[in-house]
Formats: sequence, C-alpha cells, structure tokens
Amino acid sequence: MLVLSGPLAQAESFPLPARGNDLIGEMRTTETSQHDTLLDLARTHGLGYEEIANANPGVNIWLPGAGTAIVLPKGRLLPQAPREGIVINLPEHRLYWFPPPVAGEQPVVWTFPVSIGKMDWHTPLGSTRVVSKIKDPTWTPPPSVREEHARHGDILPAVVPAGPDNPLGRFAMRLGIPGGAYLIHGTNRPAGVGMQVTHGCMRLYPEDIERLFGMVPVNTPVLIVNQPYKWGWHDGELLIEVHPPLKEDAVEPPTLTDLTKLIVDATRSQPLAIDWGSAERAWREARGIPAAVSLRGAGTTASVSAVAP
Repeated sequence: MLVLSGPLAQAESFPLPARGNDLIGEMRTTETSQHDTLLDLARTHGLGYEEIANANPGVNIWLPGAGTAIVLPKGRLLPQAPREGIVINLPEHRLYWFPPPVAGEQPVVWTFPVSIGKMDWHTPLGSTRVVSKIKDPTWTPPPSVREEHARHGDILPAVVPAGPDNPLGRFAMRLGIPGGAYLIHGTNRPAGVGMQVTHGCMRLYPEDIERLFGMVPVNTPVLIVNQPYKWGWHDGELLIEVHPPLKEDAVEPPTLTDLTKLIVDATRSQPLAIDWGSAERAWREARGIPAAVSLRGAGTTASVSAVAP
C-alpha cells in the first residue's frame, strides 16, 4: 500500500485497462491528525461515507483519534458493464464516466462517489441518457417530498431558488427516466455523499459535479446497475470486491452458496483453482476492497465448483 503524505485531488482519472483486466487505482493508507473525521478524509480523497466506513470497521466516524491508520479504498474493479458513457453501481455508491476515446491518447475512466435513493425512493435500474444540463438549477420538490419533510416539521417552499440553500447544488444533469425527475446533481450537504439517502437522484460533491458537468455532453448514455458482488481480472488473477447490498435487498444475508455461484460465474470461461479462505474472508467482511482469490501456482481445475467449500 502507498502511504500518503498529503491530500489528493477529489476527482481522479485512471488509465482504462485493456480488455481482460478490470482493476483501476490502488489501495492507500493515511494517518489521522487530531481534528480529522472520516468524513473529512473521505472528501479529501474522493471517497464517500459508506466506502470509507466499510473499509475501516471499528474506527469511529467522528473521532478516529490522532495517529489512527486509515485505509483508503482507492483501488476498485470496474463494474460488469459496457465501458462507455456513465455507469452507476448503486451498492458501491459510485459513478464511472468513460469519456469517448481520443485518437492517439490512452483511454481513461473517471470515478466519483455518489449518494443514491433510499428504500422508499429507490433509484431506478436500467439504461437511460442525459437529456439536459442545468447550471444553477431551481428545485421544485414534488408534493410527496414536501409531505415527507412536513411530517418532520420541515416546511419546504413550492420552489427553492438557485443559491447556497438549494439541495441540487450549482449543477444538475437530467436523465430520461420515465415517471420522475431523476437527476445527477450536486448538493448543499456534502457530508451525505456516498450514502443511501436521496429521493432517487444521484448526488455528488460540489467539486465533483462541477468537473463531471463540464465533461459530459447531452445524450450521453447512462447505465444504472445493482452489483454489490463484483469480480474481475488483473494480470490473469481473479479478484472479487464485496459491498453490502442495498437496504431494500438486505432481507437475508448472502450465503457461501451465493459466493460459490459468483466464483463459478467468474470462472465459467477460465477455470482455475481458488483460495476459498481468502474468498470467504472477503465475502464476510464486505469491505469493498478488491481481494485476490486465485491460488498462485496451483494450476487450474476442470470445474471450480469441484473445489468449493
């Protein structure tokens, strides 16, 4: 792991790996100062709330204490999806932007933490497009949202003008999802980025939406997926990356049978021996950190399920 001595830019681009490789970035660590919170570190290093909390179990979000070693989950597997346009993986609370490649230049991928819809206001899955872009948007909360806020004593106006009190922030991109006004937008409450807390929209840090807004043209394809259990390859080695499922999907905890199905699917066209101890540990911890699960030097097996636990 690379140990950091200073802050990074909030948003980063990574070289897009060649087909057959799915890992971008690298794991890092940093050390807290006396006044740091995990939310401070998350924003400084381009991470969201759930990401940094899951990667550091047992560390107090608000008072981690000076000198605490913090894991920064900056390495990740690309979702199992086309590498084009915008891809949003909801359980990961993360957006990927694949700009059109430029002749003679290395293709890249940008990635940003996002907030997503909570249980009763879930973010729809599927394919859509960016249909418009709005700078300094106004917000017209629907009646259902105004009623919800009113039940908690928060009376919303019919229209919230652009400005520092606007929950949409300074930039918004409207998606062509039928039946609702779904946006990718900024926020005036950045502490909530990376959580399942919105009314269906996807919310970014103010500095991240400004960067993304400037790069993404209207009519960009957008794919929203639900992949809590990711797998991918790096230099011929199989990795898995496990995130807690969405709250509405967490009726029963995932089982080792589910893990076996994941490994079987991942190795369907490329059988190999599996380190089931490492796989089970990554599965149970669900820290969102890519874990190598291939048995080095063990050769391949005719069927990965034959050596499953």
